Amino acid sequence: MSITCHSHNLEFVKTRLESLVPGSSSNDPFDLFPVRNRGGKEVFKNASKRCKSRQFLCCRRETSRCQVLPTKTQDAAYVNSLGTGPVDLSIEPKGFPSLSDTFEVVAEDLLTLNKNLQSIVGAENPVLMSAAEQIFGAGGKRMRPALVFLVSRATALMSGLKDITKEHRRLAEIIEMIHTASLIHDDVLDESELRRGKKTVHQIYGTRVAVLAGDFMFAQSSWYLANLENLEVIKLISQVIKDFASGEIKQASSLFDCDVQLDEYLIKSYYKTASLIAASTKGAAVFSGVSPEINEQMYQYGKNLGLCFQVVDDILDFTQSAEQLGKPAGSDLAKGNLTAPVIFALEKEPKLRDIIESEFCEMGSLEEAIDIIKNSGGIEMARNLASEKAEQAIQNLGCLPQSSFRFGLERMVKYNLERVR
Repeated sequence: MSITCHSHNLEFVKTRLESLVPGSSSNDPFDLFPVRNRGGKEVFKNASKRCKSRQFLCCRRETSRCQVLPTKTQDAAYVNSLGTGPVDLSIEPKGFPSLSDTFEVVAEDLLTLNKNLQSIVGAENPVLMSAAEQIFGAGGKRMRPALVFLVSRATALMSGLKDITKEHRRLAEIIEMIHTASLIHDDVLDESELRRGKKTVHQIYGTRVAVLAGDFMFAQSSWYLANLENLEVIKLISQVIKDFASGEIKQASSLFDCDVQLDEYLIKSYYKTASLIAASTKGAAVFSGVSPEINEQMYQYGKNLGLCFQVVDDILDFTQSAEQLGKPAGSDLAKGNLTAPVIFALEKEPKLRDIIESEFCEMGSLEEAIDIIKNSGGIEMARNLASEKAEQAIQNLGCLPQSSFRFGLERMVKYNLERVR
């Protein structure tokens, strides 16, 4: 696959985060190193060297222990069409599945999760429950719990488990609760009026109730997390809640800062988005009882997918309408949150710096800034960055045996990229 990138756009100094991300066995959650030269310009890959050396071995060893049985005939056809090589992200397959198609193999798991969420949140606090239901019922894709189920089932095959465990299911529920709590708090901090096209919790119930609803869901999820009685997973998920706060602090301290670097943006994106996804996928693998090497690759998959997901979301903030986004277009830029397209555009257009540093005080200046970002190549360079992270995520799946569940994980990456093509 060919992805054109510019080294001065994507190259950044390795940032030591060993003490901040204990969930990864790597010394650096952004363990970046140059792996190829495209036209004399380096890009970076975030894929463990272990996976390449162990890919053939682990697939041969694990597939000999259990038979991979896709749950549906159409899934078997999809898997057979994949062969044994990696998915080519540049090719659009005929009949490319939608997100609902991607989740079809775990559809029953998701239905059970939806039924359980209301009782898990708890009925003893009617006002807080009502606030939580506002966002639970706002049309969320349940992407994070779906990832938990896909990884759970893919790795359970490797361990010879006949079905996923109750710990897998509870983990998916905890992850969705934490994600929902973070959305409620994010909307308060960002003063957002809409979430998925509906009024936000604080718009309906007020800031006080919204903050308490988020706090309550964090506390409830922590209680269920402790009851899993797995110290590794407890540490992993607990770190995520800390990362949320770290990400918000980093974002708040760099508003309208035109000197923000790409590495700082990626670290913030890890804290705010990728940390939870990485913890979700690794936690699912831990409960399947697979090797530490597989656990690490699932962590890296979640991290790379999460970073790709955030970059794509930041592109859509400039390319979609308010109706499509469910919030005003360019809202992040208007608030001074400079994302990947803006950072790339700032390297090309000095005028953009002046507009941003003025905090859009002049009529029409926001619209002018958006036009500059679109016309300077900032969007395209951000697409290249998203594609790079997507390729890394696909490589992280190389140590899983072929199955409809691995296929779903691969298609999740493909689906995410398709949102900006």
